[in-house]
Amino acid sequence: MGRLLLAGIGAKVLYFGLGALGVPATGPLHLISTAGGAALALAMGVVLYRLARTVRRDLLWRVRRQLIISYLFIGAVPVILVAAFFLLAGRLLFNNVSSHLIQAAVREMASDARAVATAAAVELSHVPATVDISRQVSAWTTRYPGLSLAYTTAIGRCPGDDAATTWPAASTVPFGPWAHTPAPTSLPDWVGCEGFSGVVVIGGDVNGPGGPQAVVRSVARRARGAVIVDVPIDSAVRARVEAATGVAVGGVSVDGEAVAAGPAPAAQSPSAVLQFQWVAMVDRVDWTTGAAGVLHVQIGFDAGDVYRKLSASQALLGDFLGTLLLFIASLFLIIEIGALVMGFALARSITGSIHELFAGTERIRQGDFTHRISVRVRDQLGALAESFNQMTASIEDLLRQAAEKKRLEEEMRLAREIQMSLLPPGPLVAPGLGVTALCVPAREVGGDYYDVLALDGGRVGVLIADVAGKGMSAALYMAELKGLMLSLTQLHRSPRDLLVAANRLIAKHLDSRSFITMTYAILDPVAGTLVHARAGHTPLIHVPCTAAGAGRAQVLAPDGMVVGLRIDDGERFETILQEETLPLSPGGLLAFFTDGISEAMNGESECFGEPRLGHLLERHAHLPVDEIRERVLREIDAFVGDTPQHDDMTMILLRVGIDPCPSQ
Repeated sequence: MGRLLLAGIGAKVLYFGLGALGVPATGPLHLISTAGGAALALAMGVVLYRLARTVRRDLLWRVRRQLIISYLFIGAVPVILVAAFFLLAGRLLFNNVSSHLIQAAVREMASDARAVATAAAVELSHVPATVDISRQVSAWTTRYPGLSLAYTTAIGRCPGDDAATTWPAASTVPFGPWAHTPAPTSLPDWVGCEGFSGVVVIGGDVNGPGGPQAVVRSVARRARGAVIVDVPIDSAVRARVEAATGVAVGGVSVDGEAVAAGPAPAAQSPSAVLQFQWVAMVDRVDWTTGAAGVLHVQIGFDAGDVYRKLSASQALLGDFLGTLLLFIASLFLIIEIGALVMGFALARSITGSIHELFAGTERIRQGDFTHRISVRVRDQLGALAESFNQMTASIEDLLRQAAEKKRLEEEMRLAREIQMSLLPPGPLVAPGLGVTALCVPAREVGGDYYDVLALDGGRVGVLIADVAGKGMSAALYMAELKGLMLSLTQLHRSPRDLLVAANRLIAKHLDSRSFITMTYAILDPVAGTLVHARAGHTPLIHVPCTAAGAGRAQVLAPDGMVVGLRIDDGERFETILQEETLPLSPGGLLAFFTDGISEAMNGESECFGEPRLGHLLERHAHLPVDEIRERVLREIDAFVGDTPQHDDMTMILLRVGIDPCPSQ
């Protein structure tokens, strides 16, 4: 737009520069000038549009300014326009009324002049013309001090005159001052036999004889003569008109030329608010030619004086209506002022609350959640401010809770790492065995525990346990159990003896609401036997291996009750607990697991179950133990679907020997 503006200015400078040098304005120059003008118009339009947009953005960004401007356009501007409309209408009405009053006064003067002329003509038609008729003049001089009368016989005959009547010689007899102009000695041809009455322009000085002069003149004809009556528009007439109408009369002019001088019209009211000046137009006739025209009369009036003059005949009703109108106008003004004050106060209240909300959100955006908004009013905006304060307090509380939760999560993560470190680290290795294991807590930490221990004579101890419950309490008992088991496995060669000893020790310290299920087995690869005892734990599954392949899965569940119950001193636990010996063949598969595996549930609350697990192990007994573990996990995930895990899942898979069982 800047380049376009410069191009337009350059085109205009070129056009006017060549014109100043005398180069004729040919078609190409006109084209350059037009193009420059179009470029300037387009550039200025874009500049004005951008300026208006910038002003609107900067001026109307704040809601307070928007509300104030809206209120001004909706409330104040229409009132101002209505008030201006009625003021202009009143001014026009008073102008027309004042003009009408002046015209009516002129018509009244003409009517009075006609009455004087008619009366004088009647009297002079019966007496000699030399008779003094000054009494006819003096009867009207009180009203019109400058009134003048003249009798002339210099007239032509009218239709109906007797032709035999002796017509007197042409002569003129004046009566009155005739200060404004010499008495007329004849009648112009345009004055008919019916006479004339109206405003005429005659010769005579503006301030006396010698120049154009406007007077009210009336002509009345009778046989053998005519009476001419003049009422000059002098200061006395002006004063009488002003006293009667409340309208002051100033100078009189025809086509801009003064024909009756007068002072500038001024109203009498002490207040200048209601004083106005106007021009009234009165019909007039040129005395010499009879040509009709308009006379311009300068007038001045006070609207109050004119109203009082007009309503003088109905003073009581006029005063009542005037008082009522003044009361309504005052009431309207009070209401408008009150509405204006209330509008600005409301705009300030609304925008103040919005500004505080904006400032509050900015403080929150910067991270200051301690900021609160002061509540000054008890309305919807005040309720909004209170809601904002409650929201910030809630956010602050949520942030504290989030920080606390983050701290707890970090502690739980560290606890999980510690718990996982309590389990056998890395790949499990046992001479002459294939071993793999998994442990998936339902929460950050769990109560499942397993271990594979190397014992004397090449034997391997396998331990799996499940502390009742989940979470931190179960994890703490699991940690305590690990230390106890590491000690007991070095003291007892029999799984049954170990569990009996563990029950006596744990029952003294375990919470009465908790218990532990446990299976402990000792595998002797040399003898090919598995000695195991089960303290209320889930069964173990044995898949034997034959020459034809994997045999049917066997569920081994010797009797035994859970560890840690405070029923007696352990005699009942010791009585129920059984120990079994299982012969093993090379390639056979053993599965130790917790109830999180067998009781994994889908959306229909159906458990995965031990039979399904046994069949799964039968089908994949020929695979390496690590791959069997992954197959089991995939099957459980497919069975459970989107159902959340509800218990810890732990499993140990052992294969006797290194080589897997041949596939069927």
